[in-house]
This record gives sequence, structure tokens and C-alpha cells, in this order.
Amino acid sequence: MSPPDRRIAVYVLVLAALALGVALGSQHVLGMAPCELCLWERWPYRVLVVLAALALFVSPVLRRVLLWACALVFLCGAAIAFVHVGVEQGWWPSPLPECSASNLVTGNIRALVASLPATPAKPCDAPNFLIPGLPVSFATMDFILAAVGAAALGAYLVRSRAG
Repeated sequence: MSPPDRRIAVYVLVLAALALGVALGSQHVLGMAPCELCLWERWPYRVLVVLAALALFVSPVLRRVLLWACALVFLCGAAIAFVHVGVEQGWWPSPLPECSASNLVTGNIRALVASLPATPAKPCDAPNFLIPGLPVSFATMDFILAAVGAAALGAYLVRSRAG
């Protein structure tokens, strides 16, 4: 079972690196500003790169453990992306204070300024679209990628153990 598992680790590594590359390329080349949730969505792919790279150099038993960890990281990534999609769709407010500015309720300007994030951020409910005319945001594409990654990797690991 080792060679197919090693090949799967390479697939996970390449997929995670490509996802990060698209996110960074859209930010630095296309000039799309990421919001705070967008930045959080990148972390699972960073973890996947590390886990998949480690899986290439360890024993077959440890490789399977790392691949199961990758499936869980994909699932965590899908959860973060789902939260972001919900914020974009207006289903719920963002859980991060950096995603929106505080409103001035008390009239205390000093409290307002103190509550603002240290760095300006793009609102999390303003989606970025990679493909003009296609109403699928980056968060939605990330949710699909992470959910399919978790399901496909989990299915492979279950099926290859039984076989």
C-alpha cells in the first residue's frame, strides 16, 4: 500500500500548494485584497503542505496517520470556508472583529478608535470573484475544494484499508 499512499501524499501536497498559489497570486498579481477570513482560510493549506511533505519521508504506517490528519485538516478548511460563505451570504455575522468596523453607539470616540482593528481589513461580507461573470466567490470555491478534498481523501483511506 505504500506507493499509492505516497502518490496520494504528492497529490495533497500539489493541491494545497496550488490553492495557496492561487490565493497569493490573486492577492499580489491581480491586486485582490483578502479579508481576515480569507487569510484564515489559507492556514489549512499551509498545514496540508507540511503534513503531505512529511508523509513522503516517513514509514508507511506513519504515512497513513499523516494522510488521515490531512483529511481532518481538509475538513477544518471546509468549515472555515463555510463560515465565510455564510458571512458573504448574510446568513450570520463574522465571528472575527477585524471583519467589520464597530458602530458608534455610545458616542465615545476614544472607545470606538480603541475597538478598531490595528490594520485595515476588507469586509468579510464583500466577496472576491476570480472568474468575471461567474458568481462563485473565492470562499465558495475554497469550500468546494476543501470538502471534496476531505471526502476524496477519506474515501481513499477507508477503501484502501478494506482492500
